[in-house]
Amino acid sequence: MPHVKKRVLFLCTGNSCRSQMAEAIVNARLGDRWQAYSAGTQPAGAVHPKAIQALAEMGIPHQGRSKHVDEFRGQPFDLVVTVCDDAAENCPVWLGPGQQVHLGFPDPAAATGSDEEVMAVFRAVRDEIARKVPALLAEMSDA
Repeated sequence: MPHVKKRVLFLCTGNSCRSQMAEAIVNARLGDRWQAYSAGTQPAGAVHPKAIQALAEMGIPHQGRSKHVDEFRGQPFDLVVTVCDDAAENCPVWLGPGQQVHLGFPDPAAATGSDEEVMAVFRAVRDEIARKVPALLAEMSDA
């Protein structure tokens, strides 16, 4: 019997950085078990170039675009993960089927400073996502 992949949706506000990085990391590293998607409640309309660069630095090609959550309404997901930073943003609420979990990350797009300082924030958030998201999915798979 073929193995059915679980579906995970990463939600945030802009769908330009954190949810995009989470989607790309899961599809690249856990693609045998999980199919990841991402969306935002107020999509920026583009994926942040530094998010694409941060992924490329770890050998993950980015594919995808900034999408509105309405594109996924009514679709079943095994898990929906909100990735916004609670303190700074309103996290979207998922109204469809699937368990919703919050795993907050700071918004790298809000970083200020020199180009290198901003890139350092993108790398830090990317590394945190690469550490915490697969651990969460492994926990969910075992549950």
